[in-house]
Amino acid sequence: MRLWRRLVALVRGIRPSASSRLAQLILFANFIALGVLVVGMMALTETRRGLVNAKIESLRVQGELIANVLAEGASVTSPTPAMNNADARALLRQLYVPEESRVLLFDKGGDIVADSHLLADVFETVDLPPPGEERAGLAQAARTLPTRILDGFSSVLSTAEERAALNRDLTEEVQQVIQGERVAGVRYDEAGSRVVSVSIPIQPVRAVIGVVTIESYDLDTLIQAERRALVPFILIAALVTGVSSLSLTVFIARPIRRLARVAQEARRAGGRRVKMPDLRARRDEIGELGVSLSEMTEALYDRLDAIERFAADVAHELKNPLTSIRSAAEVLPLAKDEVRRDRLLKVIAADVGRLDRLITDISRASRVDAELAREDIGPFDLTGLLGELSETYNEAQSEVRLDFVNKVRNGRVLGREVPLGQVFRNLVDNALTFSPAGSTITISARRGHRDGGSSLVVTVDDQGPGIPEENLETIFERFYTERPKGAAFGAHSGLGLAISRQIVKAHGGQIYAVNRLNEDGSVRGARFTVDLPAAPAE
Repeated sequence: MRLWRRLVALVRGIRPSASSRLAQLILFANFIALGVLVVGMMALTETRRGLVNAKIESLRVQGELIANVLAEGASVTSPTPAMNNADARALLRQLYVPEESRVLLFDKGGDIVADSHLLADVFETVDLPPPGEERAGLAQAARTLPTRILDGFSSVLSTAEERAALNRDLTEEVQQVIQGERVAGVRYDEAGSRVVSVSIPIQPVRAVIGVVTIESYDLDTLIQAERRALVPFILIAALVTGVSSLSLTVFIARPIRRLARVAQEARRAGGRRVKMPDLRARRDEIGELGVSLSEMTEALYDRLDAIERFAADVAHELKNPLTSIRSAAEVLPLAKDEVRRDRLLKVIAADVGRLDRLITDISRASRVDAELAREDIGPFDLTGLLGELSETYNEAQSEVRLDFVNKVRNGRVLGREVPLGQVFRNLVDNALTFSPAGSTITISARRGHRDGGSSLVVTVDDQGPGIPEENLETIFERFYTERPKGAAFGAHSGLGLAISRQIVKAHGGQIYAVNRLNEDGSVRGARFTVDLPAAPAE
């Protein structure tokens, strides 16, 4: 009983949904293809030249034999060549005619002389309609709708001569033979059945004295037998088509439907994480689609989390200067002397400036992704940009010197020039903050290798106090500031390095910081390294 329940549950699990359009399309396409194959097989069965030609050849041999016998035993030569009808009937009665065949004798005027069925007392029976009802055409009554449909396909596949022969009647055939021709082919009789007919002239010498027409009525029977023989193969093909369609539905339509449902659930979840189906075990396009959707949703969730954290960090950073401004504004009316009042006004002015810098940097950070998405990526000379940057800073200030050391011939990278220029300006500004007067900041560019490809490695070295080891990664977080003693409080928003990492990651590179050490292990400055993919050689 438990096994039966498991089997029923399994069948229900793999059963395609009636509303699945992909499942319906698979079933429709497969069965249409099967239907075309079946109809073609059934139609081609009728037009197999081998079957018809073999029957015609057999009737031709029999007809020539009968015509030769009649030419020798039932012909008279005087006064003119003619056929003795009585002798012809007597000879035909003595000859053996197969049960499925019929022999008709005609004189040279086209009148019937003998019929093997009448001579052998073979009668045809026809079912008449009930009294009062009109009698339908025998040909139409004898041919059912499926048979007429297959006849239509057979007519398309037949030659023009074969189609003309089907519509030829016996009288036309006899008249052609009297003119000295031999006629063979397949035509419809009065009852609407197909008959294989061969008509041969009776010629004692050269003159035609009569016509022998031999007909075979078993062609429809042979065709029906061949069709019945195809039925088991058609049923097997239908079963295989059904199983294959069900399999395609289970392995294609059902996983895609699961992905669609989970995607809809994720859309309605309102930010709540929804786990996508794990299709990594599939080694096909659907597995790749599942993995891509899973990675895409995880990236979206990470972006939502980052936005939430960013909003919380922004609120926290904006709250500090606002609290300071509020406190100073509350105390200002209570200040009794000008010195205290001026000090409070300076605090308010400094906090307002800090708010302005925060809002400006926050706005810049929030626009980075949008700007990177809008700008086109292209190759440009990064070493040229770094050289110009060094000259600009040296002209703008003289306390700290910038040296640019270029160790590559081709310093082109694939990226956006303006955002990457902002990255190195942030790094230089950060180095200037920690560099003592009279020191040197060195920017160097060299060739590197990463992820199996060529890269351009740029380092920015200063001669400052370095970075605490525990903060080498923390300095890239938003709103984190680590400033030397004596620096003005609130002069920096703590977003410069975070924005720099965001831009470098968007270009497929990486940025990190280390301390430069002397031989005795003491720190002699900080080093920021930017590793960017190099542009392909032109």
